Order: sequence, then structure tokens, then C-alpha cells
Amino acid sequence: MADTITREELHHRQIDLRFYNRSDGLYEVVGRLIDTKTLPFQRPLQSAPIPAGEHLHDISVHLVLDAQLVVQQAWADMPVTPFDICPQAASALTQLEGLRIGGGWNKKVRELLGGAASCTHVLELLGPMATAAWQGISPQRLAQMQTAEGEEQRLKKIDSCYAYGADREVVARLWPQMRRED
Repeated sequence: MADTITREELHHRQIDLRFYNRSDGLYEVVGRLIDTKTLPFQRPLQSAPIPAGEHLHDISVHLVLDAQLVVQQAWADMPVTPFDICPQAASALTQLEGLRIGGGWNKKVRELLGGAASCTHVLELLGPMATAAWQGISPQRLAQMQTAEGEEQRLKKIDSCYAYGADREVVARLWPQMRRED
């Protein structure tokens, strides 16, 4: 069945997420979104189409975080956008300063930056950037979790995803005392 179906790529979106340990004791997560078309594309309000393969969007968002994942600084670089006004949306990111990445992050980000308050593509990056930050800082968090003082963190990990289900093998092997039988 699949042998009879052909596909033609029309749009390519690349999202790249990176987490850095900075020399000033802080961390930085950077998300970059690049959109290209495989055919020439006529943007509204532009006199000429964008050639195939040329960037339609090239947007990078930076969040500087402390060890508790509290945003210390937030900004965006927007060298390629559909409209000249788009880069002005980056100024809204300062509203994230002081917020902690954790439960409720995506909801709060949508409240602050949704709709006409900011750029849709910037908003799209902030969810995956939060999970990249969690993954980036996970070695430190896992080390803390294994200490006697890490009880609260261990409790939060239980039932946080499929693998960490209280009745599953991962919990039984890591923290047998916290395993729940069905």
C-alpha cells in the first residue's frame, strides 16, 4: 500500500534546542526555529516571492536560568520574519523574567504571550525549551535526588511519567520503599 503513495515536501520546520552551563554560574537554554519552503512562496505584503529553500522564519529564543530554573533574562533574535514588525514582539519576553520553569509553565507562558501579545513562533519554542532545560539540568537534580535531602524531589518524580509510575519497575529498583503495589 505505501509503495503506491508518493510525497512531495512542501515545508520544512527545524527546531533546535540547546542547554548551556555558563561561566557566570547560570544556565542558558536556546531554541531556534527555521522554516523553509521547497517552492517559491509569496508572502503577504511582499513584492517578490521568497525563493525555494530560503528562510521564511529564523527565530532564536534565549532564556538565562538559575539552578532552580528561574528565568533571569529572556530575549529573542529574529533575523528573518515574514513582516518587518515581527521582531518587535521579542520585547514581550521580559515578562518571563522571574518565572520558574516547572508545573504550570506552559499555561503561564500562553497567558503572558498568547495572541497579539507576542510571536506565535516564539510561543511555540518556549514549551520545548522548558523540557530541554529540565533535561539539561537533570544530572544535578538526579544527584540531589539520591541524597537524604532529596525526598521531596523523589516524591515529585513518582507518577510524573509512565516509567516513573509508582507501580513500575523503575521506581521499584530506584526507590523500593516508594513502590506502590496494584
